[in-house]
This record gives sequence, C-alpha cells and structure tokens, in this order.
Amino acid sequence: MLKKPIILQEGYPFMAVTFLLGVLFCYLKWYYAAVIPFVLCLYFTYFFRCPPRNGKIVPGDDTLVSPADGTVVDVSHDVEEDTFLGEKCHRITIFLSIFDVHCNRSPMAGEIKYQSYTQGRFLPAYKEGVGFENERGAIGITGKKRSILVILIAGILARRVVSWKNLGDKLTKGELYGMIKFGSCTELYIPGDCEICVKKGDKVKGGLTVVGRLK
Repeated sequence: MLKKPIILQEGYPFMAVTFLLGVLFCYLKWYYAAVIPFVLCLYFTYFFRCPPRNGKIVPGDDTLVSPADGTVVDVSHDVEEDTFLGEKCHRITIFLSIFDVHCNRSPMAGEIKYQSYTQGRFLPAYKEGVGFENERGAIGITGKKRSILVILIAGILARRVVSWKNLGDKLTKGELYGMIKFGSCTELYIPGDCEICVKKGDKVKGGLTVVGRLK
C-alpha cells in the first residue's frame, strides 16, 4: 500500500515560494500586497491535501470504487477503447474542480499491465473531447475478474500528470497511484457486464464511492 503524507510533497515548492514572497513583502512593509501570496500559500496547502482513507475502502472483487473525488459529468456505454482493452466499454467521466482532492486511487485490486503518457493541449477539463487532445496519463489494471483503464486528463490549469507507480506494480483497491496538478478530469473504462452505480451530476469520493458492480 502506497502511503502519502497528508500534504503531498508535490505542493511544497508552491507553498514555499508563496510563503517566502509573503515574508519578503512584509519585510518591505508592503503589508497589503503580502496578503495575496499568504492566501495563495494557504490555498496550495489545501489543494495538495491527501486525506487518509485506509480502512474505509469498500471491500470485494466485484465492486469498483471511484478513482477520484469530483463530479460525474458523463456516463456513456458502448464506447470503443482500443489502447488497452480493445473492446466496447462503459465510460465514467469525473471532473475535478480546483477545490477537490486531486489524489487518484485504484478502482480495484490488480496489476498495472499498461501505462502511457501523452503530451497534448490544455483545454478546459470539462469540455468534450479533451481525452483525445489534452495531456493525459493512462494505466490499465488487470484484476481477478476484469481489466479496466483509468485515464488522468490535464485541464486548462494543469501542466503535469504525476504517477507514483510503474508498469508491473501491484495495486490494492483504493491505493494511491497518481495525481494531476490543478483542475482536471478522470475517465474510467469498464468492459463487459457491469452495473453502473452512478449517474451524471453525482458527487463521488475516491476510494469510497462505489461506481460499478461487476457481473
């Protein structure tokens, strides 16, 4: 199980720069101007939070949990997925606002059998088609009952898809494996017979919300 601190180290540079800038402004007696970097420092601390969820993950090989916190913006069926799964799938699209937790978690236990990173554009993450145009990172996970694909898609503010795992690594259900810095979108592709347990507009929590039940 990959354990991470409550505040991710990816946020340390942002927090340090804004804090030091605030201190500099105070030293120069630009007190009103110092408010801005201090507020930004607090926001970066909030954004890069990683609340522990060990012990709360829904057990079972037949359930899939949400890979991310956010809002379901689309649920589609019979979507062709040719990069890893090679068949028609259910697709759940989750939009992560700049106020959501941005840690991504494995929807099920399994081994990473596919991993890719693609450079691209930085369109708003909620727009249709960003999965094909924006910067994105994908992992294919093979478990006991099914293989699935999770794609992290960068948004208009995001400039880096971060992965803490590599090809061949094994994941437990709900385990942390990556993040996208700032606004983003996560897509989950599920092939075969599966009961989708969420709908458009639902709020989901990574590792906690059941999004599908395998049949």
